[in-house]
Amino acid sequence: MIAKEARQALALQRFAEQNPQLLEEVRELDAREQAQQIEWAFEDAADEQGVQPWEYALQLIAESPEQLKAMRMETHREVAEALGLEWEEYCQFNEIEPE
Repeated sequence: MIAKEARQALALQRFAEQNPQLLEEVRELDAREQAQQIEWAFEDAADEQGVQPWEYALQLIAESPEQLKAMRMETHREVAEALGLEWEEYCQFNEIEPE
C-alpha cells in the first residue's frame, strides 16, 4: 500500500498527468504557483464529483477496488480515533458498514 505521507503528492501528480490542458495553462508560472493552481483544480474536481479531496486522492492512487476500500477504511478509523469516537458509533454516524 502507498505510504500515507506520499498519497497526496502522488494524487496531485496523477491528477496533473490526467489534465494536460491544466499543465499547459500553468506552464508559464513558477513552480510554487503551478503547484497551487494544480491543487486548487484538484479540489474543484473533487467538489464536482461530490467527494472530499482526501477521498478523490484515494480514488486516483488506488490500484484496485480492494486497495481503495482498505485505504478509505484506514482513513475513517484515523478520523474516528482523532474524534475520540468508538468505531461503531462513528460508522453509524457516517453511515459506514463496519468491518
